Amino acid sequence: MAAKICGVKIKSCVITPYGGEIEFDNPAVVQATSLLWIALGGPIATVLGIGLAFFMPELLAPKLIEVQLVLLAINIFPIIPLDGGRILIACLFLFYPTVRAFEYYYSFCLTIVTILFLWTISYLPQSIFLAVLCLFIWLQVIKEWSYRKYRLAFEKYVMNRLT
Repeated sequence: MAAKICGVKIKSCVITPYGGEIEFDNPAVVQATSLLWIALGGPIATVLGIGLAFFMPELLAPKLIEVQLVLLAINIFPIIPLDGGRILIACLFLFYPTVRAFEYYYSFCLTIVTILFLWTISYLPQSIFLAVLCLFIWLQVIKEWSYRKYRLAFEKYVMNRLT
């Protein structure tokens, strides 16, 4: 809904183990403020879900609130592709829009997710859900990391055309 409100066309929406992930029709033209509002859409929807739970039957409400709080806690973690990471990326676009900043950020994400994955592996079998979740997130970070060189080439191309 946030993308629709911001006027951003969506190519696809995929449900993943860590939530929903959208792909834009033309990501190069999406403004940073739109990216920020779209990224805030996930946590806002979760908070609304928590609010709606108070109007549900007493047997259902506490579990729904518990699940929504866990989702919110995981989703606001500042790692790409989670909403917290998307919020941080949007802020980078707004305040420090260079490819070098994204490289540092993706390196940070890769390091943190690798540590978290190894940490969850050490607590198997109790941490199987978190280990699988970390694995999915780690794969997404690897994908983003591999695209950084294209972002750099695009930035150099655009800067050369403008100067």
